[in-house]
Amino acid sequence: MTVTWEELGWEQVAAGVGRVRLPGWDCTAGLVVGAGAVLVVDAGSSLAEGARLRAQAEELTGARVTHLALTHPHFDHVFGAAAFAGAEVFGAVGVDTVRAEELRADAVRHGLDETTATEAADTLVRPRHLVSGEWTLGLGGGRQVLLANVGPAHTAHDLVVLVPGGPGSPEVVFCGDLVEESGEPQAGPDAVPSHWPAALDRLLDLGGEDALYVPGHGAVVDAAYVRAQRDALAVRFGVSR
Repeated sequence: MTVTWEELGWEQVAAGVGRVRLPGWDCTAGLVVGAGAVLVVDAGSSLAEGARLRAQAEELTGARVTHLALTHPHFDHVFGAAAFAGAEVFGAVGVDTVRAEELRADAVRHGLDETTATEAADTLVRPRHLVSGEWTLGLGGGRQVLLANVGPAHTAHDLVVLVPGGPGSPEVVFCGDLVEESGEPQAGPDAVPSHWPAALDRLLDLGGEDALYVPGHGAVVDAAYVRAQRDALAVRFGVSR
């Protein structure tokens, strides 16, 4: 690698696995490095932010971004996807039905510049690969990641990315906004609260007790944190467990 993770403001959470907290909405984007293949997790809130993410990922790895996984269809996670031209794009099944105009309106309500929001909505990328259950993605050099559709929960189309560990390197789970650390989990009109605790049960089953869990917003957490948030959501939404 030509520069260090820290020099570009990224946090390396495991061997060949990192993440960055983006300004504005504190959205997390992830990076998984294989042998000749590079996966980015989530694309930021605008085309310009997506372009910066791609440039940093390629500077860190010395290789082009080949794959993009979108954890859920909210503007701060998907509006930069058009900057990843040529990458294979993955999302949960049904994510392609979300209307671009709804995302644009939501972005503007949350303070994104209207011109920027319109540009991103007009070029919105629909994932080519739709995950209904689990999808094992090979990145070369023996590195595989698991894409798992664990929703509906935070949205109707929630995808998580599991990166298996290795000797001296922990398992890492990119959770999207199923888990948040810098604030209370947000449940908008597209949330399915009755299923959310079960989605976190599935997340914990996938990652296990020793994994690092990367939330959509905030610091990296452990299984105990995810379990506590699951229990709090069950109480908040009156879900019997």
